Amino acid sequence: MTFSWPWALMSVLVVPLLFAIRWWARRRRRRAAVRVTSIALVRSALPGRTRWTRRIPPALFVAGLAVLAVGAARPQASVPVPQTSATILLALDTSGSMCSTDVDPNRITAAKKAAAEFIESQRGGPRIGLVTFAGTAGLLVPPTDDTDALIEALDDLTVARGTAIGQAMLTSIDAIAEVDPSVAPTGANPRGGGEGYAGAAIVVLTDGANTQGVDPETAAEEAALRRVRVFTIGFGTTDPAPMVCENSQFDGGFGGWGGGFGGGRGRFDGGRNIRLIDEPALKQIARTTGGSYHRAENAGQLQSALDSLPGSFTVVRQQVDTSAAFAAGGAVLITAALSLSLWWNRPRTPAR
Repeated sequence: MTFSWPWALMSVLVVPLLFAIRWWARRRRRRAAVRVTSIALVRSALPGRTRWTRRIPPALFVAGLAVLAVGAARPQASVPVPQTSATILLALDTSGSMCSTDVDPNRITAAKKAAAEFIESQRGGPRIGLVTFAGTAGLLVPPTDDTDALIEALDDLTVARGTAIGQAMLTSIDAIAEVDPSVAPTGANPRGGGEGYAGAAIVVLTDGANTQGVDPETAAEEAALRRVRVFTIGFGTTDPAPMVCENSQFDGGFGGWGGGFGGGRGRFDGGRNIRLIDEPALKQIARTTGGSYHRAENAGQLQSALDSLPGSFTVVRQQVDTSAAFAAGGAVLITAALSLSLWWNRPRTPAR
């Protein structure tokens, strides 16, 4: 908790001052001796309260003053607030290894389905954009709140050679910069002095390692300078499986590989094992940018990973003034103290 006017906390000194005044008054009080002959008269004059109940009103009154003193300092608390203006860039790997059938029916189909369900779950919320990457990266759909257009675009995904993770991140940054003035595009100097994270994030879903283009760590540093977090997801298993894609899932860049490309071949992209996810690089990207890394070996885990992300970047913490709550609490305590004091000290009818 922070305070806008911390000097106002000095007003809490009124509490020990009241105790000092009470002590001084009691020292000066002179008790008068009264002789009575009736014990019943003495009992009727005594208040019908125990010693500790007599202390309740003063304690409540002092507590009320202390709470009011804290409220006068304008306390502020950090609370989570939904941010519907957030921007999410989904960067989807469309390299040839996404045809692997270790995830039923193959990785690319499972990824499209999970992405579609994620986009549908965010309907009416943050803007979402789509970036696809294989040998190069391209913006498929600029950030938009048109859920139907995003889902329709997923149907046209095709695979190609190569994996350009770093380039996909830079392309995503530029797409964010087009709709968010607080984020500088690549090639421009990012604005400094900002606190926290930008209202935008990048989600990179890949099943492999960067094979060409910009180094992912270099791209991650560019994202970090712009306070854009990158959340990475490593998708797929290390189990041997045929690589099979439908003819409609190829962009024509595979030459004579055809619709059943690979027929179970385990090597691609210049001899690299297509089933090895570069987890150290993906984890480092997340660390550099303040994001997180998630591992998904099947469609269910992929869906869970995507579903867990929105709370990380569509909810921000804001400082909220809570002085009104303290003022109300102090008023309630003081009112209770006065009410109890008046009730317990009301005139009593002597017993007959």
